[in-house]
Amino acid sequence: MRIIEHPDREALTLAVAHDIVTCLGMALRVQDRATLSLPGGSTPVPVFKALSAAPLDWDRVTIIPGDERWVPSDHPRSNARLIRRHLLDEGVPATLVDLYDPALDPEAGAAAASALVAGVLPLSVVLLGMGEDMHTASLFPGAQGLAAALAPDAPPVLPIRSETADEPRVTLTLPVLKGATEAFLMIAGPEKRAALDRAVGLPPEQAPIAALLKDMTVHYAE
Repeated sequence: MRIIEHPDREALTLAVAHDIVTCLGMALRVQDRATLSLPGGSTPVPVFKALSAAPLDWDRVTIIPGDERWVPSDHPRSNARLIRRHLLDEGVPATLVDLYDPALDPEAGAAAASALVAGVLPLSVVLLGMGEDMHTASLFPGAQGLAAALAPDAPPVLPIRSETADEPRVTLTLPVLKGATEAFLMIAGPEKRAALDRAVGLPPEQAPIAALLKDMTVHYAE
């Protein structure tokens, strides 16, 4: 794990966006397409806006939410909606893989999403966030489905149900996240930094982010 501390959140945003664009550009120089996984939440929104201004062959990039709440794609809590609103609607012609299917329940929807995601793997770049409970994507400590999602033979997408989440969710699983060529964690605030420090000494069942830290670059600002 490599931790880079930034003087403020603006510097944090610019550094994360720069790293993503650099890595995607390197991937596109050696292959036809690149795949980027992005998180939900408010912290990465400024990064999305910075990415929208980046001179990149976005029409050769596929974007996958790292996880999704099982809500309609136009719902305010939808991660796909967040990505559309702050990146694609800003003129970025990337292809978005929507993990939600209105005709299916989370279990069947996860299986359908797995087939879609499998076709664009491995991830070229993954950007993750982390909660103060040390969850990442929708890999929540103690969640129903966590053990299956952490398994080395897990399918690309699985359903997750947690008492700390308001809705059922689907998430990219650990093999997909670990298989990314480049992985970045973006956190802000002393509470998140303290959670990261705790996670280092815990097993993934208690701190799911711990399963990914070894080869990850962490960008942090207060």
